[in-house]
Amino acid sequence: MALGPTELLIFGNAKTGTPLMQTVQTTGIDLPLRALVYRDASGNTWLSYNAPAWGAKQHSVAAEGAGAIDAMSRALEAVTKKDTTPP
Repeated sequence: MALGPTELLIFGNAKTGTPLMQTVQTTGIDLPLRALVYRDASGNTWLSYNAPAWGAKQHSVAAEGAGAIDAMSRALEAVTKKDTTPP
C-alpha cells in the first residue's frame, strides 16, 4: 500500500517516564512519547502528537504525576518548536 513521506519519532527519558508509570502504570501505553511527521497530498509537512496533558487526563494522573507531565510537555514543546522553526 502506498504511503506518502512519513516518519514516526520516538523519544523519552526513563528518569521521567518510569516514575510516572510507577504512579499510574497504564501511562506505559503512551510512553515513550511519539510524534508523527508527514507530508500531505498538497506537499505540506505536518507534525502531530498527543499532548502529555491529554494522556494524563486519559489515565487519571493525579497531582503526584503532575511534575512528570509538566516536564514531558516542556520537552516536547522545545523539541517540536526547534524542529519546526525555519532556519
